[in-house]
Amino acid sequence: MYLSVIIPAYNEEKHIKNTIQSIYGYLSDRKIDHEIIVVTDGSTDKTNDIVLSMLPVVQNLELLSYQSNKGKGFAVRQGMLKAIGQYRLFTDADNATSIDHIEKMMPFFNEGYGVVIGSIAAKGSVVASGSEPIWRRLFGIMGNLFIQIMAVPGISDTQRGFKMVTGEVANKIFTKMTIDRWGFDIEMLALARKLGYKIKEVPVFWKNDSNSHVKLSAYFQVLLETVKIRWNLITGKYK
Repeated sequence: MYLSVIIPAYNEEKHIKNTIQSIYGYLSDRKIDHEIIVVTDGSTDKTNDIVLSMLPVVQNLELLSYQSNKGKGFAVRQGMLKAIGQYRLFTDADNATSIDHIEKMMPFFNEGYGVVIGSIAAKGSVVASGSEPIWRRLFGIMGNLFIQIMAVPGISDTQRGFKMVTGEVANKIFTKMTIDRWGFDIEMLALARKLGYKIKEVPVFWKNDSNSHVKLSAYFQVLLETVKIRWNLITGKYK
């Protein structure tokens, strides 16, 4: 298997069908050997039903479903460890970053990078109008300064939901991860650094749904989890 695409989903009945179709159509047209793993994280809407209805027509589509909401980090971790692809990508269920961005990312693996991430801080990135309210921009900038100081210096955007790793990196990193919710991206990148893997940020076109599940409280949770990650690094928890 060449590529695994993991889609964490919590109450995404509005987006999930179009996102799956978009990913499947792109990869199939290019004859890229792939699997798509949707991990529904305690969804209470029709997300599960929609994915189940697509199983007969979308080849190599798989559904992992959990009754209780455990967090995006938990969902991504389960998908990454279930996947068998040589390369493994997780992407948001609202298709905020389109699958064709992998064309920018894949060449960096040939240059020795183990982790390649989408970024709206990298030169050449574009944020669609209305995707990033002022309060989110401000909290994002301030939060990233704190995150860089505490855990991942040099990474300008840790929170975009479009990140790709090699299968080796996935198996090494996600087995050690402990953060189940919003701070998992930071833990993933901190672990990659600790284990000596190179990380590359690439610019993306990002169009966020205005009804995103990310609330103001999530920013404070990320900061608290960043402190936990720092403590874990200091105390050797990630051996």
